[in-house]
Amino acid sequence: MNKKTVKQFSRFLEREMFVNVYGEKGKPCIVFPAQNGRYYDFENFEMVDAASKYIEEGRLQLFCVDSIDLESWSFEDGDPRTRMMMHEKWFNYIIEEVVPYIQQENNQAINGIMTTGCSMGASHAANFFFRRPDIFDCVIALSGYYCSDMFFHDYMDDLVYLNSPVHYLDGMAYDHPYVQLYRQHKIVLCTGQGAWEDEMIASTSRMKELLAYKDVPCWIDFWGYDVNHDWPWWRKQFPYFLEHLLD
Repeated sequence: MNKKTVKQFSRFLEREMFVNVYGEKGKPCIVFPAQNGRYYDFENFEMVDAASKYIEEGRLQLFCVDSIDLESWSFEDGDPRTRMMMHEKWFNYIIEEVVPYIQQENNQAINGIMTTGCSMGASHAANFFFRRPDIFDCVIALSGYYCSDMFFHDYMDDLVYLNSPVHYLDGMAYDHPYVQLYRQHKIVLCTGQGAWEDEMIASTSRMKELLAYKDVPCWIDFWGYDVNHDWPWWRKQFPYFLEHLLD
């Protein structure tokens, strides 16, 4: 399997940022790490191995990015506005720097980018997908939580709203142009029903209601009561959904 590590200086974050790239062609997929995670976690937790078949067949290309959660979502003692402004810098880094890099690597011959992640990585994957369906056309979110309240509690401003899918999907008009794009895309939200999944079950259920209300086709999958919020199950889920979604 072809792998390379790319280091870029981000003008938005004013620091060096790293991306691990696996594969040379296929559906490009941005992988968001779990909470406070790093660009090498997907490999270290054997998720890349779990998807190796699709990478080696040239059907999938992974772009594993770094997080700055410690300065934004996880920094609960910090000023909430400052934290969310930091997140927006990271959002712009992904959209304005990582996405063009992916397009360049593929000679811009792509029809959309997939997002994926586990736990908070799933939350990010869904948020990027729903905020920018003009760029992202597929999401596999495993055990995500899709509301800002877990980390920002009762605090709300314009930026928090923009990054809380439960809020902005609820507020989005039925005939919004993005809703029409959602209907054309592939959406998978999955959670287990075992240990440490209670909050994720509730949040995924709420997303199911919101998407159904807007007639957005999606695959909402609740796995068994033995399926915990942990890597061994995500290693099973990721290739399972890839098999169904990749052309």
